[in-house]
Amino acid sequence: MQAELRSRPHFYTIFLWCLLLSITGYSIYVGFGPPSSQLQDPFEEHED
Repeated sequence: MQAELRSRPHFYTIFLWCLLLSITGYSIYVGFGPPSSQLQDPFEEHED
């Protein structure tokens, strides 16, 4: 029982870190990778 109680918080911590790293990696890929060519800059579209 003791080992189960210790492993559950570790699992949640590792799961949250993996989720955070995955979201960060995907955001960098979309922002700077091949999909970034489809992004539009709203400030460049409406220059005065």
